[in-house]
Amino acid sequence: MHNFRIWAPAVKSAAVKIDGSITRLRPDHGGWWQVPVHFASHGTDYQFILDGDGYAVPDPRSPWQPQGVHGPSRILDHSAFTWTDQQWQPPSWPEAIVYELHIGTFTPEGTLDAARERIDYLRDLGITHVELLPVAAFPGKHGWGYDGVDLFAPQESYGGPEALKRFVDACHANGLAVLLDVVYNHFGPSGNYVGRFGPYFTSSHHTPWGDAVNLEDAGSHEVRRFFCDNALMWLRDYHFDGLRLDAVHAYMDRSAINFMEQLSIETRALEAETGRQYVLIAESDLNDPRVVSPRNENGYGLDAQWSDDFHHALVTMLTDDRSGYYSDFGSIADLAKSLKQVFVYDGRYSQHRDRIHGRPVANLPAWRFLGYAQNHDQVGNRAGGERLSHLTTPGRARIAAALVLTAPFVPMLFQGEEWAASTPFQYFTDHEDKELGRLVSEGRAKEFAAFGWKPEDVPDPQDSATFERSKLAWQDLQEPGHQEMLAWYKKLIALRRGVPELTDGSLADVEVLFSEEQKWLTMRRGQIFFAFNIAEETVRLSVPTGAKLILASYGGIVVEQDSLSLPSDSVAILRIQEEK
Repeated sequence: MHNFRIWAPAVKSAAVKIDGSITRLRPDHGGWWQVPVHFASHGTDYQFILDGDGYAVPDPRSPWQPQGVHGPSRILDHSAFTWTDQQWQPPSWPEAIVYELHIGTFTPEGTLDAARERIDYLRDLGITHVELLPVAAFPGKHGWGYDGVDLFAPQESYGGPEALKRFVDACHANGLAVLLDVVYNHFGPSGNYVGRFGPYFTSSHHTPWGDAVNLEDAGSHEVRRFFCDNALMWLRDYHFDGLRLDAVHAYMDRSAINFMEQLSIETRALEAETGRQYVLIAESDLNDPRVVSPRNENGYGLDAQWSDDFHHALVTMLTDDRSGYYSDFGSIADLAKSLKQVFVYDGRYSQHRDRIHGRPVANLPAWRFLGYAQNHDQVGNRAGGERLSHLTTPGRARIAAALVLTAPFVPMLFQGEEWAASTPFQYFTDHEDKELGRLVSEGRAKEFAAFGWKPEDVPDPQDSATFERSKLAWQDLQEPGHQEMLAWYKKLIALRRGVPELTDGSLADVEVLFSEEQKWLTMRRGQIFFAFNIAEETVRLSVPTGAKLILASYGGIVVEQDSLSLPSDSVAILRIQEEK
C-alpha cells in the first residue's frame, strides 16, 4: 500500500492515475489532498489529474522519473538499497579540497556508474570532497542541470536513484565525501508543473528566470517546507555530506527567519538524528558575511560560501580580461586584499554595479569561503567555454593552481583543471520543446553579439556536438604536458594536506607583500612562503633567512640565503626553517 499525498491548494479536485485506474484524492487541511491505494508499491508508476481536466501530470515530489520530466512518476522505496557506509564520517571541512564534477561530461558515457569507475583517480589525486553539479531531473538527456523541475528525482539519463546511491556509497568506501548542487531559486522552463498545484511562485519579486520562488507570501510556509524536505532527502536518503545552494542572492525572502536560516536549523537537527555532519555551502553574489555567520551572531548559519572576488582578482591579473564583471578588477592589490580580507568589495564602490557593494568579513575564519581559479560558471559562461589554461600561459596556469591550494580558503577545482584539459566546457541543453530550444539558441548568440562575437561562432547549446565537445578527453593524460600539470597539482594538494597552517583559516596570520609595477606577490602563512612573478623579466625577492625551496613551477628558480630569483611567469613555495 502507498499513501498518495500532495499539496494542491490551487485545485478543487485531484485524482491519481495508475495503469488506467483513477482514484480520487480526499481533501485534507491546509490545502493537502491524500488517498491510500492498496495495490501501489515500490516501482508503481502514477500521475495526478487536477480539476478533472484529464491531463495527467507528474508528482511535484516525484522520487523517480524514468520516462523524463513529462512522463509518469514512480514510487521509490529508499529502504530497498543496502548501504555499506554505516561507520562513515566526512573529512573535517577546514581541511577540505573540493572537486566540482558534472556527471554528463566527466566520462565518455556520462553516467553515474561510469563516474564511479573513476573514483580511484579522484582518491589518488588527493581531493576530499566531490561536488556534483545538479542531478535533479531536467528536460532532455543532457544539460548543466540548472533547469531541474522534478527536484526529488535523480536524472534518469545519469542512471536514476539507484546509480546515485551506488556512486555515493562507493565514494564513502574510498574516503571521499560527496556534495550536491541544488537549485532552489527557480525551476526550469520545461516540465515545470508545480504552478498548477499551488503558489510556488510570487509576482511580488522578479528574477532572471521570471516570477520569484515564493518564500515569503501567502502559502510560502509549504513552499519552504517543499525545499527543506528536498534538502533533507538528499542528506538522509542519498547520504550526501552536504549541499551547495545555487545563487542564494536570488532568494527573495524578507521573513523574520530567512529561508537559509531555516534550512540551517533543520540540517543541524538532522545531524543530531543521524549522527553525521553535513555542510551547507552558498553561492552568493551579496558579499554579505551574514550568510556564513553563526545564528547566535545574527547570521544565517551556513557553513561556507563561494568567493568570487578572489576568483575575479586572480583571473583578471593572469589574463587581462576586463569584460563584464571583470571590469571591477585587474590589479595585484585586489588579489592581495582578497587573500587578507576575502571580499575586495566590502563596502566599496563597484563600477560594474554602479553602487556600493558588500561589507567586511570581520572575524570569520577563511575556511568559511571557497577559493578557485575555475568553476563551471566561470568556464561555461564564456562564449567558447574556454578554461584558464586556454586563456593564458602554462606558467600562469601553474601560478593559479599554487595560489588556490596555498590560499587561506577551502580550495575547489573544476573537473579536468588539474591536467589542463584540452576540452572546453560549453553551455549545452537538450530541450525537447523545439520552440524553447530555438529561443535558447538565439538568446545565447544574441548575448555574445554584444561582446563582438559573430552568431555563427557561438556554440549552439541545442547542438549535440556542443555537449560532446565538452566531455573530458581522458586520453590527454597520455601526453607529457598534461602529465606535468597533473603532477604539479598532486604536489600542491599533498603539500596542503601535509601542512597544518595551510588549513587553519586564520586571516590574521596571512602576510602579503606585492609590487604593482614589478608584478610580483609574496604570501606567508606560518612556515610556508609563497611567491609569484608575472613580469616579463626575472625578479629578485627577499625571503626569510634559511628558507628552503620545496616546490617550483619550473627550473631556473634559485634561492640564495635571504633572496629568491624568480623567472617570468613562475611560482615558488618555500619552507621557513624554525629557529632553534
